[in-house]
This record gives sequence, structure tokens and C-alpha cells, in this order.
Amino acid sequence: MSIDQARLSGSFPAILDVFASPALRAYSTALGLLAAGAAIAAILFFLLLPTLIVIPMSLSETNYIEFPPRGVTLKWYSVYFNDPDWMAATWFSLKIALATTATATITGTMAALAIVRGFLPFKTAVQALALGPMIVPHIVLGVALYLTFSPLQLTGSFPGFLVAHTVLAIPYVIITVTAALQRFDPTLELAALNCGANRLQAFFLIVLPNIAPGVAAAAVFAFLASFDEATVAFFISDVGGKSIGRKMFEDIDFNLTPVIAAVSTVLVATSLLLMGAVHLVNARKPRS
Repeated sequence: MSIDQARLSGSFPAILDVFASPALRAYSTALGLLAAGAAIAAILFFLLLPTLIVIPMSLSETNYIEFPPRGVTLKWYSVYFNDPDWMAATWFSLKIALATTATATITGTMAALAIVRGFLPFKTAVQALALGPMIVPHIVLGVALYLTFSPLQLTGSFPGFLVAHTVLAIPYVIITVTAALQRFDPTLELAALNCGANRLQAFFLIVLPNIAPGVAAAAVFAFLASFDEATVAFFISDVGGKSIGRKMFEDIDFNLTPVIAAVSTVLVATSLLLMGAVHLVNARKPRS
């Protein structure tokens, strides 16, 4: 073996030691995490970009939607809040959303209790049936509900919207409340029962206060699932009862102005405020 070969063979383990050093491994791990974080941030920005573009388009001074906007004005928000058709659709959707929140939260919470704590013979089938409206495409549900409601004269009516939106919102309530119940320690409920409380008292005094943040989050999801729902509303609306989603569809077809962007911004702001309230409630929950 020559001298150069011996030097080379002697330096090769040293090079391996450098690559295997803890500092280099930590540097490589940090670099990989940074690259993964940058990729995730880019994907999230791409998903949020259409929503972010709507906000400046609602401030445009032109009578049509364009990006980037020309000038800055709040007149389209004034048009929205002073237009009787827009306000009628908004109040109609708000009333339906509030009623849906109550019915879906109560029904979904009871269903979640039955699924988590009950001894149902076909629990998996019941759970799949309850979550079905989340899996089935809304356009299929819209057609089915229209064919069902039309002979009963429920299209465009408050009861028809309430039934349809409750069916759509219940799966969100079941998933959220089920997760809260699975995190709840059942021994606390058993202790209340051993102390003389009945099932109803144990639920309202022990279980419900502990899962209240989950129930509040479920109520917010139910409200949002109803308030900005458009696909099913397009099928079951009529001239007498029109939701804000149906009104937006109509204006996109016949009257495409920045009012659409203003309404969309209002819906986004409403969603962010409600989700922020849920986060605040969860943050203030005392930790055990």
C-alpha cells in the first residue's frame, strides 16, 4: 500500500466521524424541520389565498369584482346592510342557524352519549348512520330533500330548512361531543351515582360542566354548518324563503358586484369570531 493510499484510508473513518457527530445530526434535523414547516406554510397559504383575496375585493371602488382593487371604499358594505333583499336573506339564515344550533346540539349530544356510554346492539351501524350526512355529497342530499319536501309543501319554509340543516349539523356535534366524552373520566360520574344522584342529576351536575367546552364547540360548528350552507339551500329555497347562500348564488349569476365579496367577508369574520370565542372558552377551562 502506498503512502497516499494509507493517508486516504486513514482519513475515511475521520470523515465518517464528522458526518456522524451529534452537532451535524442536530443541524440536519433542524434543517429538515425547517423545510417541512416551510412546505406546510406554503400549502396553508395556498388554501387561504382565495379567502384572503375576497377581503380587498370587497373594498374596490369599481362596480365589478376585480383584483387588485381600484381604490378603497366601504360603500359595498353599506349597500349590503341597506338592501332589503340581502337583509331578509340574512335574517332568515340567522333564525334558521340559531334554531338549528339548539336542535342539533341537543340531539347530537344525546346521540353521542348513547354511542359512548350506551349498550347499543348495533352501535357501529348507528354511528355510521348518524355520520352519513357528512359523507354523502350535499347535492345528493339536496335533491333527496327537495323530492321529499315538495309534496309536503316544506320547500322555502322555516320547518323545512330547520329539518334539513339539523340533519347536516348533527354529525359535527356527534364528533365533537364524542371526543369530549372520551376525554372525560367516567369515575367522576360513578362517584356521583354512589353518592345518591340519579343519572339525570349526574349528567347535569358532573358530566355536562366537564364537557361544556366540547358542547360549546359543537354548537358553533352546528351554527356555521347551517348559516353558510348553500348547496342544500339552493334546492329547498323558493321565493318566500331564501337563505343567504341562495341569495349569493343568484347574485353571482345575475348581479356580480363587490357586494358578493362584502357578504363573503362578513361570513368569514363571523366564522373567525365564533371560533375565537370557542378557543377562549377552552383556554379558560381549568386544568386538572
